[in-house]
Amino acid sequence: MRYTVVHAADLHLDTPFSGLGEVAPSIAKELREASLTAFDNLVQLTLREHAAILLLAGDIYDGETRGIRAQRRLLQGLGRLREAGCEIFIVHGNHDPLAGWTAISDWPEGVHVFPAGDVTSREVVRSGETIATVHGVSFAQREERENLARRFHRRGGGAQFGLLHCNVGDSAHSPYAPCSPEDLRAAQLDYFALGHVHQARLVLEGGPWAAYSGVLQGRSPHPGDAGPKGAYVLRCDSALGLVSPPEFVPLDVVRFASLSVDLTGLSDVAAAVDRIEERFGSLHAAQAGRGLVARLRLDGEFAAHAELAQRAEELVEELRVGAQGTSPFLWLDELEVATKPPLRREEIAGRGDLLAELLAEAARIEASPEAARAFLAEQAQQLRRVETQAALGDDVDVESLLRQAEDICLRLLAEEGDAR
Repeated sequence: MRYTVVHAADLHLDTPFSGLGEVAPSIAKELREASLTAFDNLVQLTLREHAAILLLAGDIYDGETRGIRAQRRLLQGLGRLREAGCEIFIVHGNHDPLAGWTAISDWPEGVHVFPAGDVTSREVVRSGETIATVHGVSFAQREERENLARRFHRRGGGAQFGLLHCNVGDSAHSPYAPCSPEDLRAAQLDYFALGHVHQARLVLEGGPWAAYSGVLQGRSPHPGDAGPKGAYVLRCDSALGLVSPPEFVPLDVVRFASLSVDLTGLSDVAAAVDRIEERFGSLHAAQAGRGLVARLRLDGEFAAHAELAQRAEELVEELRVGAQGTSPFLWLDELEVATKPPLRREEIAGRGDLLAELLAEAARIEASPEAARAFLAEQAQQLRRVETQAALGDDVDVESLLRQAEDICLRLLAEEGDAR
């Protein structure tokens, strides 16, 4: 029998957004609703796909206190899915361990919350046929350090699904329920629905499958929360398991992004603002109808560098005012001015001072590829920079590396006024 499964995780319902500065009141309201609206989108997707199964792989809430508003919204959404005949399977992770307080004493029939301890299994039956068996285990406490993946084994009928909140060898995330891809493969399941890592990605491909669906809604400007967020849709067969690769579907309502704008060659702040607004607007348009919170970095050699740095706060306000009334919203959270004043090498070369000598020596080295490589190798050895020595292979751009070194030396030796 063919059917559809939806896999989501890390809903963090009603979570506060973190790492942001002050935002406009209207935007603050939209941010407060974002995680709940993303969950509503998940419910709509599951209904639209006529999914037989919804897998929720932990961190449904953001903390052990589990706000009443979040739990009521969850219960309402799951109730709609049960009316449509979808069976729901839930495990709890480090943000919502079973030890946390709950406002829900009775779940709708067909909503299965896996306990902590041993892995337990539930079969899904349609028209008298077992189409799937779902295996899962929850965190009893926040800091689960045991390798829970090793408790999973294939048993029961139909396609086999594992539901687990864990860290599969990712040093960038907290080592809760740590395991390896080999541990997942050894369980001989058809698909592991994983939670904990906020970026959607496949861990195993081609059978068995394993994937992190990622956070349902980004919550901060942290790089892990950037980009599209959503859930996986799985096309399944009761005898064959997955019949096609998991399909990622974005469900978020607010996006976080970082933007770098190069101002090299521009003459004044007005020209810079025009370029920034154009790039800023393009970034917003690329979010497919979602609100955008952006961080902006200005780079390059810019003639009006000093004035731009002095007027950074004014520029932030100008960009925010320009984005007012944009729907969906566009908000500049932070601006970093990392431009540099232009170095006018022709003028420096004719001055006859220390900086002119530095340019002449750099030109001599650059004129000979052999001399350039010998110079860089010597400096790397003196500085004991193993990573620099390793970079001096055949494919290294020696000219670019020397120009960067020249630029750094000029800026360190010259005051801004002398280098113009």
